[in-house]
Amino acid sequence: MEQNFSIKQWAEDDKPREKLMLKGKQALSDAELVAILIGSGSRNESAVSLSKRILASVDNNLNALGKLSLKQLMEFKGIGEAKAISIAAALELGRRRRAEETVELSKITSSKAVFEIMQPIIGELPHEEFWVLYLNNSNKVIYKSQLSKGGITGTIVDVRLIFKTALENNATSIILTHNHPSGKLQASNADIEITQKLKLAGEQLEIRVLDHIIITEKGYLSFQDEGIF
Repeated sequence: MEQNFSIKQWAEDDKPREKLMLKGKQALSDAELVAILIGSGSRNESAVSLSKRILASVDNNLNALGKLSLKQLMEFKGIGEAKAISIAAALELGRRRRAEETVELSKITSSKAVFEIMQPIIGELPHEEFWVLYLNNSNKVIYKSQLSKGGITGTIVDVRLIFKTALENNATSIILTHNHPSGKLQASNADIEITQKLKLAGEQLEIRVLDHIIITEKGYLSFQDEGIF
C-alpha cells in the first residue's frame, strides 16, 4: 500500500526541519520553508518536491504565491484545505512583518521613503485603499491612517476627517497615498481634483499637503516629483 512521504522518511539532505535546526533558517530554500509548512507531500512526491512545483507555477515569486487564493492552492495535488490555509497564513504573517518593520517616526526625505512605508501595506492589495501619513515639523511620520477602501471619489474622501485627525495629532503636514491594483502608474482626473481640494483646505489650516503618491506592487508615482501640483 502506498503511503505519503513524511519528513521522517526522507534522506538527511532532504529534511528541512532538521536542516533548519542544524544550519539555521537562512540556510533553507523557499521550497524547503514551504515544505515545513505543509509537513508532508502527496503520494509518490515529497513535500519539498511539491513545494518546488507550487513555487515554479508562480515563477518562484513569493509575492505572487501570497496572492493565490485557497482554491488555487488546493488545485495542486497533495494540498488540501488545511495545508492551503497554513501557506496563506504564513505568507500573510510575512507581509504584516514587512509592514511593521517600517520604523515609525522615520523621516520622510523623498517620495521613495513613502513608497517603502506604504508598499508592504497597500502595494499588493486587490482593491484600492486611500491612506494619509501625518507628519510633524521634522517631516517625521507621527501617525498614519486608512481613509477609505474601494474606488477613490470626492464623496469617499472626507476632508474634515483628514484635517481633524491632523489637528488631533499636532501634524503640520500630510502626505496622501493610494494604490492602483492594476499596476498602472497614472493619476486620474479624480486623483488630481481630490489632491487640489485637500491642498486648498490645508492652506486654510496651515497644514501642508506635501505630496500624493500612487503605489503599485513594484513602483510608485509622486505628484510632487512629476509636477502635478
